[in-house]
Amino acid sequence: MAIEAFDVVDLIRTKRDRGILSTEQVNWLVDAYTRGYVADEQMSAMTMAIFLNGMERSEIRDLTLAMIASGETMKFDALSKRTTDKHSTGGVGDKITLPLAPLVASFGVAVPQLSGRGLGHTGGTLDKLESIPGWRADLSNEEFFDQLEIVGAVICAAGEGLAPADKKLYALRDITGTVEAIPLIASSIMSKKIAEGTAALVLDVKFGSGAFLKDIEQSRKLAETMVQLGKDAGVATTALLTNMNVPLGFAIGNANEVRESIEVLAGAGPADVVELTVALAREMLALAGQPDADVEAALQNGQAMDTWRAMISAQGGDPDAALPVARETHVVTAPRSGVLVRQEALPFGIAAWRLGAGRARKQDPVQHAAGIDLHAKPGDTVTAGQPLFTLSADEPERFARALEALEAAYEIGESGASVHDGGPLIVDRIS
Repeated sequence: MAIEAFDVVDLIRTKRDRGILSTEQVNWLVDAYTRGYVADEQMSAMTMAIFLNGMERSEIRDLTLAMIASGETMKFDALSKRTTDKHSTGGVGDKITLPLAPLVASFGVAVPQLSGRGLGHTGGTLDKLESIPGWRADLSNEEFFDQLEIVGAVICAAGEGLAPADKKLYALRDITGTVEAIPLIASSIMSKKIAEGTAALVLDVKFGSGAFLKDIEQSRKLAETMVQLGKDAGVATTALLTNMNVPLGFAIGNANEVRESIEVLAGAGPADVVELTVALAREMLALAGQPDADVEAALQNGQAMDTWRAMISAQGGDPDAALPVARETHVVTAPRSGVLVRQEALPFGIAAWRLGAGRARKQDPVQHAAGIDLHAKPGDTVTAGQPLFTLSADEPERFARALEALEAAYEIGESGASVHDGGPLIVDRIS
């Protein structure tokens, strides 16, 4: 048996006592954990030490590069197009990838969007797209590259070989209370994105009630850390800091979010979804060398919709097929007249999850027709008896627990009362 270069207990003590790990120590730690030499309980102690004491920028960079080196990397040198990608830290009603990827690809740019499934209250892009009859998430490498060359946009499942160290570490963080550690979030996201091989990356980093990190300054710190990691790895990277205090758009779920995305691609759709889609598209196209692209025109004239249809068809989906509709609905109406002054994102995400739109365990199925459709947003005037939102589920017994989650999630105030929506949708740009 080979003699190991370091003693993992010494490394844990170093981080426990706020010391700095060398590049060689970080490389060894990641490799030894991936190989199974470092045990889960030892890595749990390390992640908690990192959670409590943080990491220096050099350590975060080393951790990211070591996780990339643990597996395969993709290269797009053979493509005739420039590549650009986007990553969102996730939220409630966040379906932006669906209209964004075909919109950007409609300008002759390749968008290789390797996506995941939902867990907990944030929905997964693949779950949403699987609402479309025939659509498949798993592509061979040849299918993936052919579609990028011909259509320009691909949204599919990531291969098992990209950053396996991150996959193992992420599962451990999930059960040890260390998910929110900024060095670990940043290295997790960026190791996968850099391994995916894109030349440019735009990050949508969210804050607020329905976001992964509630505090805006924590989210800003995460955005700055990830932008720097991208630049260190030679990937042109920018970030938008965006508000997730209120659900994004009117649809929360899977099939209903696809419907809303198609509305955006048809030149309509909710103002906030359009605003964020357009802003991210501009960032992605600027990094791909097209700073003057007329993004709004591509939504209005059918250019983006044509690419959407080609993208769905290329992955076996029928863009004209009817989307699933839930067997049961429950409408919640306004108890009195006034102004909707508050609508918190997180309880609506939890309620949609309880209706069947999300999963508690990775192996759980989702109900594609389950979810919530909002009929009003903060600032809207409502009258007594007017529908505020509709719950949809295949099993009516799910409604009671969903309604429990929503008991204090919204508030109707007097006309002229101050509205609590968390402020502007896009708060800052970090480059």
